[in-house]
Amino acid sequence: MGIAFGSINTGLPKDIVQQLIAAEKIPIEKMEAKIEKINIKKDLVSELIQLVEDIRGDLNASSNARGLREFSYSGNDELIDVTINKDVAVPGSYQLEVVQLAQKSSAMSSGFADKDDSYIGVGFIKYTLPNGDSHEIYVDSEHSSLTGIAELINTDESNGMSVKVINDGSGSETPWRLIISLDGTGDSKLAEFPYFYFVDGEQDLYLDQERKAHDAKIKLDGFEIEYPTNKINDLIPGVTLDLLKAAPGEEFTLTIGEDTEAITEKVNTLVDRINAVLTFIIKQNQMDETTDTSKTLGGDMSLQSLESRLRNVVFKDVKTSEGLKRLGSLGVTFQRSGLLKFEVEKFKSITKENYKIVSEVLRGHITQEGIKVDGFMDHLEVLVGNVLRRPNGLLQSRRSTFQSNIDQIDRRIVDKQRLIDRKEQNLKEKFARLEATISKLKSSAAGLSGLSQGSADPVTQLG
Repeated sequence: MGIAFGSINTGLPKDIVQQLIAAEKIPIEKMEAKIEKINIKKDLVSELIQLVEDIRGDLNASSNARGLREFSYSGNDELIDVTINKDVAVPGSYQLEVVQLAQKSSAMSSGFADKDDSYIGVGFIKYTLPNGDSHEIYVDSEHSSLTGIAELINTDESNGMSVKVINDGSGSETPWRLIISLDGTGDSKLAEFPYFYFVDGEQDLYLDQERKAHDAKIKLDGFEIEYPTNKINDLIPGVTLDLLKAAPGEEFTLTIGEDTEAITEKVNTLVDRINAVLTFIIKQNQMDETTDTSKTLGGDMSLQSLESRLRNVVFKDVKTSEGLKRLGSLGVTFQRSGLLKFEVEKFKSITKENYKIVSEVLRGHITQEGIKVDGFMDHLEVLVGNVLRRPNGLLQSRRSTFQSNIDQIDRRIVDKQRLIDRKEQNLKEKFARLEATISKLKSSAAGLSGLSQGSADPVTQLG
């Protein structure tokens, strides 16, 4: 319980202790204000770190020459769908003709009036798979309908077949049928279709139509090649073809080329990321007589060092197979504002004309001796790594310094507050004792005064 006292006897203000403690707390308030300003600077460094992290993210997306590269294609989208693996693909032009699609063994049954209520009877379904394995499915009375048979076949994953119950749309009295298909396509998947053995059925179940499995056929530059599936991934290096439709006699050209738009967008995004860092630095260094430098990073050596390093990387010569080149030769140059300018059309033109030199400037190349020569992105990657390296990277260490300063001031505040709390307690106790002492003195004085007023005059008494 705290000690409370008034100021009746001492004549001092009632809040004298609070006033004294408030004066003692002024240094703490100053330290807290200092922490607030340091936190602002630390947050600014964190913001700059994130901007540099964004650069690293773009560099990782184009981690090497193949990562930077993008391809596009032109062909006949109605006949084929094309997927390109840029790690393997090479530019080229090919004459293609889709002669025949690969298909699976399939058959359609006779028709029934109802898919659920038609009773086919009890019996067996026997068939032989392409590998020679024979299978037999027993059909009991509970599954003696089109739906029931389909359920038996489809729930057995080992039988190699799948069944659909369909309405053929003929409008006849018996539109419901089974379509039975083997899982794989191609000549090697040719199967003997099921034989049905049923007794006591209301209607016979038999195969009404059949379609045999066969390979896909495609012509490349006039030569016919067969494939067991409609997905072909080894005809053209790095290109997967999904055959969609056969068109015998309809030859078309498939062209695989550099996707200059996608490559340009990658470089443009990277330039924007670098400019975001430079813009941040320029903004922090914009100061006038009204600027509170305690809340900005203006003049901070870490910012000056980062800006200088970025400029050095941009101006750094890169060894290519055509001699020394700089980023500026691709259309990326500094402006008077201190930001980079990206000449998009110039870059596109150079990329279309000579992607190799663009790749070497940006991502370097491997010499005939097997030595890796670094490009602009490689140099930038090193810079970013040094800046973000924990714990002693340029920006990481700067943020750590601010945090260390905050921690030191926090400890000082805690120590100071502990002393103030102790002093406050001592003051309360001292003033309480003083109040009690003065109160006693006043009581004693009042007693003496009363005694003198109530007694007879001693002279008179002696009379």
